[in-house]
Amino acid sequence: MLPWTYGFHWNVGTVIFLGAFYTVLVVLATTLIAAAWRSRHALRGRKTEEIRWHSDFHDLTPRDRVCRHVLTGELQHRECPNAFDCRDCETHAGFSEKPPLEPPAESEVKISGMSFPLDRMYHRGHTWVRRERDGTVTVGLDELGRRLLGSAVSMELPPRGHRLSLNGTAWRARRRKTEVRIVSPVSGKVVSTGGPDQEWYLKVRPERMDLRHLLSGGEVRPWLATELHRLDLVLSATSAAPAEGSVSIADIAASHPQADWDAVCGVMFLNP
Repeated sequence: MLPWTYGFHWNVGTVIFLGAFYTVLVVLATTLIAAAWRSRHALRGRKTEEIRWHSDFHDLTPRDRVCRHVLTGELQHRECPNAFDCRDCETHAGFSEKPPLEPPAESEVKISGMSFPLDRMYHRGHTWVRRERDGTVTVGLDELGRRLLGSAVSMELPPRGHRLSLNGTAWRARRRKTEVRIVSPVSGKVVSTGGPDQEWYLKVRPERMDLRHLLSGGEVRPWLATELHRLDLVLSATSAAPAEGSVSIADIAASHPQADWDAVCGVMFLNP
């Protein structure tokens, strides 16, 4: 039936068959080439980070994916449908049109011996963002995040000029054998880097100064209360010893040496 087979003869039937056969081959080849090109483009671009984050987000437990308005008591039950990116969320926009939550009278939230200044905004992966007058933002690790990682930490910070993607990788931290991917609270270009000794890690020129996806003001305390409860649960589940009083200790990891720190940091830093 094919030209290279023995006994092949040209006729109307073979012409129709060969036309259909080679059309299918061309369609398949075109589809494969287009898929390969799209995959390569995605790997080179930010879609890799986006795909990874959406995969990680859906691997979180339903309890960990709750909407921010559940944390504050404004809603009874709702899972976030936008992977913690509230900027285009109609539900969040509706709450934003209402009078805001009563702002705390203090300039910082103090909880379980930890301090969380309110001159900045917080990402649910335990980073904070502070606007600067020059149009950049400073990014740091909040106190609960610092206590989780403890003192014996090595950091792998991005170089200047590196472009961050919201909820992609901001930097990596390692404590002993545990590697943690710190989730970026903003998209933008890194303009300088700091470190633990400077109490901040990155200065970023954001692509859009739209920080509605971050927690601030009256949202911070109820979020932290939920985070401490999550920490107690994961410590209890991964350690033979109870997690009582864990968050009031400067180095949580040192006080719970039997805990599975891959699991603990995975839960708390949104790396399931």
